[in-house]
Amino acid sequence: MKNSHKKQKKLRIAQVAPLWFTIPPKGYGGIERIVSMLSEELALRGHEVTLFAAPGSRTSTKLVSVFDRSLSEANIPWSNPIWNLRNLSTAFEMADNGAFDIVHSHLDLWALFFQNLTKIPSIHTMHNPLYRTNADATKDDRLRLFTEEASRTNIVFISESARKLAMVDMPKSRVIYNGIDLRHFRFNKKGGEHFIWIARMNKHKGVENAIAACERLNARLLLAGRIDPTQHEYFEKVIKPHLNEKIQYVGELKDNELSDFYGNAKALLYPIEWEEPFGLVVAEAMACGTPVIAYKRGSMEELIKDGESGFVIESDIEKLAEAMGKIDQIDRGAVHKHTEDHFSKERMVDEYEKLYYELCLKQK
Repeated sequence: MKNSHKKQKKLRIAQVAPLWFTIPPKGYGGIERIVSMLSEELALRGHEVTLFAAPGSRTSTKLVSVFDRSLSEANIPWSNPIWNLRNLSTAFEMADNGAFDIVHSHLDLWALFFQNLTKIPSIHTMHNPLYRTNADATKDDRLRLFTEEASRTNIVFISESARKLAMVDMPKSRVIYNGIDLRHFRFNKKGGEHFIWIARMNKHKGVENAIAACERLNARLLLAGRIDPTQHEYFEKVIKPHLNEKIQYVGELKDNELSDFYGNAKALLYPIEWEEPFGLVVAEAMACGTPVIAYKRGSMEELIKDGESGFVIESDIEKLAEAMGKIDQIDRGAVHKHTEDHFSKERMVDEYEKLYYELCLKQK
């Protein structure tokens, strides 16, 4: 598939990223990592890529920034969409003036306001779940907007689970799994004796479950990840009392620290309490040969081959502890190969590239 479009003309592609963090992110930022890999690999393949992202982003593509720094640096709250709307309107205006063949948005519902203002095709990758945020569907404006635009929207879900759980039927939907840059994750065939957990610090990501299972087994656990300002109190009150010599919080890791963090572990614990659409940390850990034990929620059964690259279990601390006890049965070489076969950035870009060509051909 990789070289199937070599003879076709190269495309002019707008990649529109959220402005919260730079591309690639210095620490936390799964969406930003995906956008970075996609942009760089497409440019490598000869496409003309324009990246709409926060200033300070490191890219070999053309960078367009509509604000003077990343929104997180400017302390602009998540709920304020103004600069991300400006980002999209700039991209779509340039598209309508003939600058691009296709616009690829990573900004959830906001691109829906602009997609019909130009004949240029656009696609939207749904990095967040498309389900109800209000018990009364008629009061959920986001779902209502998606419903109104469903027949005109080229949407990409990042797992079958995310598509299946979506509260809106999107007739033009596709599933393209996220990819990772395998060069950044060194295979460690031995691993270590401790367990790890890594994510944004909050209850939904299963940090309390990981702690409970390790306390039960008297096992060593390293916790890593960003603590958002809204989660400081949760960390201080709920997590900190459990920290000791055996259970430690090592902070938010930089990109170049991830490989050792994953590779030196016995297993990654991911006992999540929500329907995670993908979970990049799962693919990253497996790339280092480190198996993953996850609760059967969201996309976990799609990412982890149960019994081969880890265990996918019912949401239960007893079962989690039991799986931890038999993790040595998993062959770390097979774990690494599973990621290589299914979650490389090259495979992800192949699939997006194929979709771009398909939509551009339809447009003619």
